[in-house]
Amino acid sequence: MKNKIKVGILFGGKSAEHEVSLLSAKNVYEALDRDKYEPVLIGIDKNGRWLQSSQWLLGDESRFLLDSDDPKRIRLNPSSDTVALIPQSGGEIEYLSKGKNEKSGNLSVDVVFPILHGPFGEDGTVQGLLKLADIPFVGAGVLASAVGMDKDVMKRLFRDAGLPVGKFRVLRLGDKVPDFEEIIKELGSPVFIKPANMGSSVGVSKVHSRDDFLEAIKDAFEYDTKVLLEEFIPGRELECSVLGSFYGNSNDGNDIRASAVGEIKPRHDFYSYDAKYIDEEGAALVIPADIPEEAAQRVRELSIRVFETLCCDGLGRVDFFMKEDGSIVVNEINTMPGFTRISMYPKLWEASGISYSALIDRLIELAIFRFEKEKGLKTGR
Repeated sequence: MKNKIKVGILFGGKSAEHEVSLLSAKNVYEALDRDKYEPVLIGIDKNGRWLQSSQWLLGDESRFLLDSDDPKRIRLNPSSDTVALIPQSGGEIEYLSKGKNEKSGNLSVDVVFPILHGPFGEDGTVQGLLKLADIPFVGAGVLASAVGMDKDVMKRLFRDAGLPVGKFRVLRLGDKVPDFEEIIKELGSPVFIKPANMGSSVGVSKVHSRDDFLEAIKDAFEYDTKVLLEEFIPGRELECSVLGSFYGNSNDGNDIRASAVGEIKPRHDFYSYDAKYIDEEGAALVIPADIPEEAAQRVRELSIRVFETLCCDGLGRVDFFMKEDGSIVVNEINTMPGFTRISMYPKLWEASGISYSALIDRLIELAIFRFEKEKGLKTGR
């Protein structure tokens, strides 16, 4: 019997999106084909500690996630061993007895699925660590993860590539805060204010007045040292999932595909964190979006161009606005979008003929194939 592939599911993290990651990991863990894969669960707590317990390998979800059915209270089980990924280990992980500074064992993984959202997970930091550890991992590499996380750099690259983007301005910590009237003159009203390096609408505000403006700036700087000010683009919110790799899964070249197009109809003022992950009635997800086929094709084409512009790999979800005149504006890409049961990324692929389990299978396949291709590259003369 062929040995099962050990998949390290890496989740949690030092991020405001910690709970989202736990929910995503829960779904991926449940969907893995146990005839083909053996899950190895590795949680990162909010202090950055990597945790693992042999109990987690038994398939009892309650052992590694507490209050897993409550998105507001879900958390890691702290009764776990501390683990460390060893550089150039080929996937070997050491774990230490809790409360002791001594090695007590090790385990190995064949590929890592880093279901981490936001800073310290989706921004290239973990991707770099996994490359140093010489282990395949799902999703974008260091470069694409970093620029995909930084909305300022991301939008500048989109603009330079000729992609349609809205007007924006950047404010760095220590900069003089511009007058509200100046911003309104430049970007219009209302204006969106958000941390440059954050996702899932964390720290995002829709501002209509001077008082709200100053409070929103302060709130955004709680999450980042760089804040993005964006024009409000009235229109419909569309999303498209991208799957594939420049490496493909053969020697026939890249294989990058875009899914059906979906539409988000928020029932809140905008598509907030709660609407995405906590309030199941917070937004209506319409799949496929009720738009002309010509517009849907335009969105799919732009999604692939966005994916290619940032040198992404594996997966990405691209978000758009469609104005009343039918024109399409690129908002952003998420290089590790949510995998919760109400997440748009897997739902779009399900509507396009790829089941949740098959999607995970494909992503793992792409990760291993990319790793094998890169292993064949020379590192010097």
